[in-house]
Amino acid sequence: MVAQIIDGKAFAAKVREQVATHVAGLKAGHGIVPGLAVVLVGQDPASQVYVKNKGVQTVAAGMASFEHKLDAATPEAE
Repeated sequence: MVAQIIDGKAFAAKVREQVATHVAGLKAGHGIVPGLAVVLVGQDPASQVYVKNKGVQTVAAGMASFEHKLDAATPEAE
């Protein structure tokens, strides 16, 4: 078996393009705008960066992005 090198950036770009195409089809064909909702609990800097990047990519694909920020002391049940 021969190893195959995968270009991760190119693969990710292709996936994002496919998602954007499907989103456009949902909008045009059914009037549906899919979205991503994220709940961020606390102020962890790494989590903030992750959530921000997900929001940017979501909007770039034509989707709606929703962020819900909660205090670190928020109980799990809430």
